[in-house]
Amino acid sequence: MTKTTAATAPVLGARALNRATLGRQLLLRRSPMGAEAAVTHLVGLQAQNVKPPYHALAARLEGFAPEQLSELMAERRVVRIVTLRSTIHTHTAEDCLTLRPLVQPARERELGLFRKRLAGVDLDRLAALARAFVEAEPRTMKQLREALLVEWPDADPQALAIAARCRLPLVQVTPRGLWGRSGQVALTTAEHWLGRDSAEAPAPDEAVLRYLAAFGPASVKDMQTWSGLTRLRPAFERLRPRLLTFRDTNGVELFDLPDAPRPDPATPAPPRFLPEFDNLLLSHADRTRVIPEEYWGRSWQRNVAYSTLLVDGFLAGVWKLTEDALVVEPFGRLTGAQREEVAAEGERMLAVLHPGSAYDVRFGTVVGA
Repeated sequence: MTKTTAATAPVLGARALNRATLGRQLLLRRSPMGAEAAVTHLVGLQAQNVKPPYHALAARLEGFAPEQLSELMAERRVVRIVTLRSTIHTHTAEDCLTLRPLVQPARERELGLFRKRLAGVDLDRLAALARAFVEAEPRTMKQLREALLVEWPDADPQALAIAARCRLPLVQVTPRGLWGRSGQVALTTAEHWLGRDSAEAPAPDEAVLRYLAAFGPASVKDMQTWSGLTRLRPAFERLRPRLLTFRDTNGVELFDLPDAPRPDPATPAPPRFLPEFDNLLLSHADRTRVIPEEYWGRSWQRNVAYSTLLVDGFLAGVWKLTEDALVVEPFGRLTGAQREEVAAEGERMLAVLHPGSAYDVRFGTVVGA
């Protein structure tokens, strides 16, 4: 694109980007699609803890029940694995076998940070030993560390385990991740768990299109933030003839699919309860399309991340579930109508994820409580 064309590309303001992103994320109106289709469309769900994927789908899908995702996991149609941004995600089996090879360069880059702590360790031999060990039967990370220390007794135990995680596509086997039945983390390889080989590392072009379908309109830097990969500009340039281009209010070039929804900025956005670290909040370099600048950093404190609340499409508070209540802490003042809508959405979430439980919805203090 020439400088003249870039300078005259249509501008999308924060609300326009917000509504477009919410539409792709199934957060403007709940979708009738099934859990597996939603996990595919969203290119995975952040899953550092067990419950977030269930909360993420409860906010997005009509007719969702947690057993739907739990059954997919038990049937090995979805898995928990480290992929994007070196964090655990819930992916479909197909995406597990293709996305992990795609982001492997980022895992190798992460491994480079531990080079000094792995001095003298043959990483190819480590990967082979670790694979044989976890494929014999699923192992805990402690068991994996201890097994590798037999071969390299003077090495840093944590670095050995990280090396295995970076070199191998290790999935967390069930019952870890099942709704209401989760156990400790035990690992084996994706290939062993799914009974088929991983794909060769694909070109990123298809991933660019899928990212835009779920998170666009977006810049090259946005996708790099989402994926943890670098040097994605060539893929966007190859795809440029198939894409539309826009600018944000800072002049940053944004790419998008021609037929993707870009709702009117005035489109209503109902309240939504999201889990901690939902990908909506983490998948753009410029997060102001979802997080107002004055609320940056409000959804976590030290090493504690809080579940988040959207009001009018933007981060507006945090929430937690106690023994007897869903406690909601808005960051600013909500109108009476907004409080009623938030309470109603909270009651709906409780009915989906905790049917029959007698929880109240209360406005109170969450951060630091």
